[in-house]
Amino acid sequence: SAKHTTSKHHLLVCPPTITPSFCFLEELQSNSKMAKDRPDRAPKPDLVSRDYTIHLSKLVHKTTFKKKAPRAIKAIRQFAQRAMGTKDVRIDTKLNKHIWATGVRKTPTRVRVRLSRKRNEDEEADEKLYTLAQLVEVSSFKGLQTENVDAA
Repeated sequence: SAKHTTSKHHLLVCPPTITPSFCFLEELQSNSKMAKDRPDRAPKPDLVSRDYTIHLSKLVHKTTFKKKAPRAIKAIRQFAQRAMGTKDVRIDTKLNKHIWATGVRKTPTRVRVRLSRKRNEDEEADEKLYTLAQLVEVSSFKGLQTENVDAA
């Protein structure tokens, strides 16, 4: 009996002569018009500030002791890139000192960070916008959610 493979999403049955990966590619090509039907996204506002809670301990879990604080800084940078959509992320000195305050091995479990997207003053810069990550000191992380901050 010939073995038929079934796609998880669209019950597409592949003939036994065609490899399943090829069938998946055909399925993707047939569904590629879906992206064109979607309305264009509204452009993101240029200057915006939000407060996020970053769970650092899960991001530096199973990291060598001597690399924990540097990895935490990289994790914050990566989080900011994803959240704000800018490649250029600048970390404030207070945030850096807070991460390193207890040494290279013991980084804070969580950190509350204000990410602000700002215009780049340097005319020759590749990116028009950059993200500034600043520390927001809180007494407790319980019940905190992402909040928009007025740029006042």
